Parts: sequence; structure tokens; C-alpha cells
Amino acid sequence: MVKAKLNDNISGIYPMLYAFFDDQERLDRAAMRLQVEKVVGAGVSGLAVGGLATECNKLSTAERRQMLEWVAEDNAGRLPISVTIAESNVAGQQEMCRYADELGASWVVLQPPPVKGASEMELIRFYGAVADASALPVGIQNAPEYIGIGMSNQGFATLRRNHENVSILKAEGPATYIDQLMRDTGGDYHIFNGRNGMELVDSLRAGCVGMIPGVETCDVQSKTYSAFEGGDLATADRQWLELAPLLTFLMHSIDHLLCYGKRLSARRLGMTEVFDRGPAQKPTAFGTDLVRRWAACLPDEL
Repeated sequence: MVKAKLNDNISGIYPMLYAFFDDQERLDRAAMRLQVEKVVGAGVSGLAVGGLATECNKLSTAERRQMLEWVAEDNAGRLPISVTIAESNVAGQQEMCRYADELGASWVVLQPPPVKGASEMELIRFYGAVADASALPVGIQNAPEYIGIGMSNQGFATLRRNHENVSILKAEGPATYIDQLMRDTGGDYHIFNGRNGMELVDSLRAGCVGMIPGVETCDVQSKTYSAFEGGDLATADRQWLELAPLLTFLMHSIDHLLCYGKRLSARRLGMTEVFDRGPAQKPTAFGTDLVRRWAACLPDEL
């Protein structure tokens, strides 16, 4: 196993916060405050906001800024915050990085521009231009399965050589991919895996410094991470195996996660109702029953 050579505290469980809406499909201030308060108290290492599970594709730039303001205010400096930057051009991403820095974020994660035909060199130039203007450590989200755009391991090695500020990767793939990514980049990145923590323990074995799961299981995943880091691998494996069926069900797709994962999170947060911003996948009675059965291993409240 290749271990990251970097020496700072960017590690652990950073759950990606959901965007909760009211019955008029506006961002719900009270629900967002409740979510932050409960997640901060769940033993996590940090907070993540602005990614696919935050429905960044359904939020305007003003709403992304508003949500970041709320999260920073409610967190009140208790935990580090990672901000996913989803603007579609260099100037927009640079400006959002500056705003994240102003609000006290600890690091940012850049999503690729929405151009599926972009070459790898174009992506390297895009990310590099944003990173060079950022005062914060910069990560890249590599999620071709969900976004449709990605880079090779060799491309990430080149990006790291050319732009020292790019030091974090949010990979979205199996542990075998993580292992090869670590080897091909020489341990020069902090690598987090996403996919809702679906391969939590094996990703840590492959060299990940942490995970970016959803909110719904972040308390249990934090305990599993702590057990692994403390050398209690048997407990870590057992806890992860209890979660595996639920995580596998939730991660059929991002829309599926937003449908069922957000509702499970809301229930554990103490909310009584979830309002979607359409268009959105709607739950079925059968799907809801599956979630109830596989989530039986979780405490009732977050």
C-alpha cells in the first residue's frame, strides 16, 4: 500500500450535506441548520458541501453561496469545511474559491467543466488556472461514472507536478482503482473516496486518507474510520459489513441517493417531511421498505 506523503490534517469522514427545500422548493434555512448541528455532533472529521449530493446541478450560483454562508455560520468554526466548486468556467470557479476562503473553508474540490469532449490537457489547464488563483488547498473530483468527465492517473500526476496547490483527489471508484491511483501518483495526493462510503474499509486499506459519504450513515462511518485508524481492523470490517447492503442500495445512481438517502437522513435528523426540487425521482413503497430493512442497523437518530 502506498501512503500519502503529505503532512496535514486533511483526513477522516467528511459527509456531503444535502440541500433541503421547503414546500415552495426554496432552500430551507431551518432544515439546513438542523442538519449541520446534528452532523457536527455525530463525530465526523469535517463537513462537505456543494457536491452532487447537495444537488449542485439544481442550485444557482447565488444559492450555492447562500448555502455556504449558512453552513459556515452554523458550523461556527467547529469543524473544517470542504467546498465543492461546480461553476462551469475558470472565472466562476476562481471567484467561488475566493468566497469559500473568505467564509473560512479549509479546502475546495473542483468539478470538471461540463464539456465531455474536453481533452486531458484542456482539463489540466482548466484546473491549474483555478488552483493557481486559490489561497486554499485544491482537490479535484474525478467521477466520470456520475459526471461523464474524468482524467487518467497519469493526468493527475502531471497536474500535481505542474501545480503544487493541487494536493487532494476526491476519487469515485472501487478500492482497486484507488490502489492503482495511489501507485501512479506516488502518494503525492490526499485521496478521499466518495460513492457514499460504499467501500470504506477497503478504500482505507488502499491508501485513502478519508471518505466523503452521505449524511445518513456518517456517525457509523466515523466510528468505523476511528476503529481502522486505531488498528482494530476486525471491528472496522464488522461495522462496514453491516452497512454494506444499505450503501449498495442507495448508490444505484445519484438520483436514487437523493430520493432515498435524503429521506433516510431526514428521518434520522428528526425531520417529518422531505420536499424535492423537481424534477426528481420519487420513492416507491417497495423502495422505502428496502431502506427501512437495511437501515435497521443504524441508531434511530443521528
